[in-house]
Amino acid sequence: MNRHLNAQTHAWLKVFAVSARHLSFTRAAEELNVTTGAISQQIKQLEERLGFKLFRRRPRQLELTEEGSRLAAVVDEAYQAVELEVKRLRSGVMSGIIRLRSVPSFLARWLMPRLPRLQARFPDIELHLLAEDSTISLRDADFDLAIDLNNGQIPGFSITPLMEEYIFPVCSPALLRHHPPLRRPEDLAEYPLLHDVTAWRGSHDYAEWEYYLKAIGAPHVNVQRGYTFNRNQLTIGAATAGMGVAIARQTLISGELESGTLVAPFSERVATGMHYGIVSSPGALDDPRVLAVHDWIVNEARSTIHRTEGGHLPWGIA
Repeated sequence: MNRHLNAQTHAWLKVFAVSARHLSFTRAAEELNVTTGAISQQIKQLEERLGFKLFRRRPRQLELTEEGSRLAAVVDEAYQAVELEVKRLRSGVMSGIIRLRSVPSFLARWLMPRLPRLQARFPDIELHLLAEDSTISLRDADFDLAIDLNNGQIPGFSITPLMEEYIFPVCSPALLRHHPPLRRPEDLAEYPLLHDVTAWRGSHDYAEWEYYLKAIGAPHVNVQRGYTFNRNQLTIGAATAGMGVAIARQTLISGELESGTLVAPFSERVATGMHYGIVSSPGALDDPRVLAVHDWIVNEARSTIHRTEGGHLPWGIA
């Protein structure tokens, strides 16, 4: 006998759920506005359909069988979940799991401090966060949204620009006190250098320093020396500890500059031509939950840009 669930079986399961809750066909009939006989008949048909007994019929009492107890727990949980989701949908509440992937430095230094605001705005959305380098192909992982540092073009995906990235050197004030003055790029020869080897997709170990110095007209300065790290936050951590001069990213460094933990010895900031952007697959933003998280991140980025352009970020120039 084919015992796959069909529409009629689902109707009987609703009758079963009410009967199991009351342990009474009479009270189930009152709740569902049918006769007791109709309830009894539908339970019998369900038992025949499933192939096992759900109730033990005692004088003036019903008892669930072991199979009935297990099924009642599952059915009750399922109906409660459906009712809760319907209430949420009617009230406009956003809920569910959103998979968000991000380059580690942006996730740790920009997004994490802002996540409590997202949680407060959408308390029923659960973010599943994954930190992955830009060097890892976006095609290698499943995600709903991804924050990536790129040139704005990834075939097969849509990208919403967030912020253009600018770079410039930073170091600790203590490092400056123990070395000759650092006023010109040539003075870097007296200082240890620090490098982020995963600056952007396809970059080499010394790419950030070479890019910056070429842009400000000092490509002759040798930067192929010093400590290397495979995370921006590690590089900046080393600079904070006084280990050397590092290339900082404007988006990720404001806290250290505001506090004076780090200073910028040169005034020139250089646009990298790279942008942080939100990457999504075709159709992903059709999900209102994904769209809500996407738009929230975009608005946070716009607020950051406005504060920066408004002159509220001290650059801590030494």
